[in-house]
Amino acid sequence: MAPAFEHLLNEIRTLHETDSLVGDFVSFATDLRPIDHSPRHLPCADHFLSEPIFKHAQLPLAKAFYDAAPDAHWLEPYSSNMIGEDFVQRFGCYCVIGESGAWLSDELSAYVVAMPAGLHYPWHHHPAEEMYYVLAGEGIFMREGEPDEVLKPGGCVVHASNQPHALETTHQPIMAYVLWRNHLKDKPVLTERPISAIF
Repeated sequence: MAPAFEHLLNEIRTLHETDSLVGDFVSFATDLRPIDHSPRHLPCADHFLSEPIFKHAQLPLAKAFYDAAPDAHWLEPYSSNMIGEDFVQRFGCYCVIGESGAWLSDELSAYVVAMPAGLHYPWHHHPAEEMYYVLAGEGIFMREGEPDEVLKPGGCVVHASNQPHALETTHQPIMAYVLWRNHLKDKPVLTERPISAIF
């Protein structure tokens, strides 16, 4: 296991133990099992590593995600046919705890998500309950039945099971720690923009 990933896991554990919002959403995993983990480089990794706001982020977990990025197995959650080539090239995501990560758990999945300025993550949903915890930059979080929220470092939002939601950046990028609990193996599905979000 790369030392940067071991350090990243320790920072994740620290956040769960010291931030009540994160710890109350899901406790740090008690059943971690290391798995084979090989780096996978994608164009989104270059965007991530070249972003000054990420490189100079202040939160310890943000620094740990940045330092581990060269050893990460970067993901493409959607195909370009589904969501467009621009999104695929610029949307960054890698897993720490989960099927494509360095450890497995039946209790949670843990990722980092990164988006450059001026990118829209379309409406989607999934059976898993989800928390976004912002580590750097800022974004506009949209949820069906809720007012839009602009979140900055230390801010968080929870998406209920199958609640449609979307994310957009404007003049700043965003890096966020993303947690899933329950229904960990079900993939996200793009959805129509909810009527409640139009008015």
